[in-house]
Order: sequence, then C-alpha cells, then structure tokens
Amino acid sequence: MPTFLSFEDKDPGVASRVPLVLVHGHPFDHTMWHPQLTEFAPTRRVIAPDLRGYGASPVTPGTVPLSRHAQDIAALLDHLGVETFVLAGLSMGGQIVMECAARFGDRIRGLVLADTFPAAETPEGRQSRNAMADRLLAEGMRGYADEVLEKMVAPYARPEVKAHVHRMMTATSPQGAAAALRGRAERPDYRDLLSGLTVPALVVVGADDTYTPAADAEAMHAALPDSVLHVVEGAAHLPNLERPEEFNRALGEFLARLDERTVGSPV
Repeated sequence: MPTFLSFEDKDPGVASRVPLVLVHGHPFDHTMWHPQLTEFAPTRRVIAPDLRGYGASPVTPGTVPLSRHAQDIAALLDHLGVETFVLAGLSMGGQIVMECAARFGDRIRGLVLADTFPAAETPEGRQSRNAMADRLLAEGMRGYADEVLEKMVAPYARPEVKAHVHRMMTATSPQGAAAALRGRAERPDYRDLLSGLTVPALVVVGADDTYTPAADAEAMHAALPDSVLHVVEGAAHLPNLERPEEFNRALGEFLARLDERTVGSPV
C-alpha cells in the first residue's frame, strides 16, 4: 500500500548499520536534516519524511494529534520494509518520537531527542497554541516566520542558515501548521514513558535555546535510564543546522555505539 507521506530515502545498502529515521520539527520540513542526510546517507540508510501537513506531504485540516503523526511514521516504515531503526526528532519531532516509543517501542534501537521536552501542555500553553493556529489561518506564515526566526536559530547564526529556516517556515501550509499546533496542544505527558525506556538515548540541545532550554534536556537525561547529554554551544533551537559538525559528531558517536550492539546481537 502506498505511503501517505512524502519522504527522502537514502539507502547505500549497508545492512550492518542500523537505519536512521529523522523527524523534523514545526514549522519545517525534511530539508532541515540536510546536513545529517549529507553526513550519514553514504554509510547507512537514512529516511527523512515530511510530516502530514508539511513539505510535500498532504494537508489534513482541523486537528492532527501526535498519535496521527506516529501512525504515519509506522506506516511509512512498514511500506519501506524497515523493521528496526534509530528514531531521531527535534522539537515537535522529538515529541512525536516519544509517541512512537509509546506505540511501537519494540522496533526502536535508539532514540535521539533534540531540543524538545516531554511534559504535557499547560492550560496557558494550550490557549497559546490554539490562538497561534487561528492566527496562522487568518494571516499566513510570513509574519510569524519573521517574528520567530531569531529564536529558531540564534541571532548570530550564519545568513544561509537563517535563509533556509525562513524559507521552510514560509513554505509551510498554514492549514497544516495550524492542525499540528492544535494536536500538539493536546499531547500527553511522556515523563513516565522516558523513565521506563531501556534503549540508549542521545539528548541534544542548543546552549542558547529559549524554546526548550538546556534545563529541559538535563531533566530528560536524568529521567532516561541509558542516555548521553550533549549541549551544543553557539546554537539555539536548531543545532543540527547551526552547528552541524558538532551535532553530527555527537550523533555519529551514538550511532557507532548502536551499530556495535546490533552486530553483536544474536540473530
């Protein structure tokens, strides 16, 4: 059965290395992972979808909960014949990764949680997200993109990084972004889930992130039974784009550890 999502699938045919699945944040698309696709696709299978409502994937108006995004990812991986994998997500993508762990954690060999947090939304947060959804539907994406650009990436980020991030935001469907915001406002609390996970995890955060501060990453690291914390200096909410060499180095070390476990596991 064809998959619902648009996606990029880079498969060099190296079966000994666990596949990497990259889940983007809001309001972006899979091209936010360009430095990671470039770095890792030559040596392992890397799959980067556009989430429902983003990029080239179809838009579902109304409300799209995190559970629907998780179901879409499971269906995509089934379609591609990928049974086990490392699942990486940033911001909203990290929360989708946590939802995936709750639903099909037995398929996940490792988690990467970047610039995200596990708590349920507060009443004020729900109100704010729904108000922003109304605004995006009424005004479109450009005003919002202009306002938040230097929170998504640090004010000192390279011009080409700023341009890429702004381009992704303004290209996003307002209907898709609004539906995801309404769904995200209703997300569950994942903190108990994290404390029960046994697979290795990598927690990454930009040191200058104001959306999900380093304290949030430190709390996740403390809750996870088997995790590594990496704080990226000189980056805000998108360290994978702002400081790709450092982000890739931390991710590469984590993947190498998982590859060793996979090779050493019984068939």
